[in-house]
Amino acid sequence: MVRITFVCVGKLKEAYWRDAVREYEKRLSRFCKAEIKELPERASLKDEAEDILRACRGYVIALAVEGKQCSSEAFADKIKALCDRGEEITFVIGSSCGLYGSVKSAAKELLSFSQLTFPHQMMRVVLLEQVYRAFMIIGGAEYHK
Repeated sequence: MVRITFVCVGKLKEAYWRDAVREYEKRLSRFCKAEIKELPERASLKDEAEDILRACRGYVIALAVEGKQCSSEAFADKIKALCDRGEEITFVIGSSCGLYGSVKSAAKELLSFSQLTFPHQMMRVVLLEQVYRAFMIIGGAEYHK
């Protein structure tokens, strides 16, 4: 079973975000070994970057506003290709201040969900849902319409 790590800077403060994350972790457990590594916000992005880079393994995809946008189907194709190769996947969500350049440079890909700015707490839920959706697309399920 493929391992997918979600490296996230900052805590989920509201119970509704934590509940949503738990729901998608449960759903993902059918398809992968998902692990969320919640890192503390630090005094500087450079300090956060050191923590992030220590937590990353395998094929690293960092969420960044300047990253590439894709459809859910294309995202599913990427996940499937990585799984077929046996790659461990790490997704990175930075703090509300973004990501330091060294994290972006270390990532194999930069991914953007929109040109809009979202709260990083919300992005954790959106990312988990999209990974779940990708597995549902790969499996040919009716979830994705």
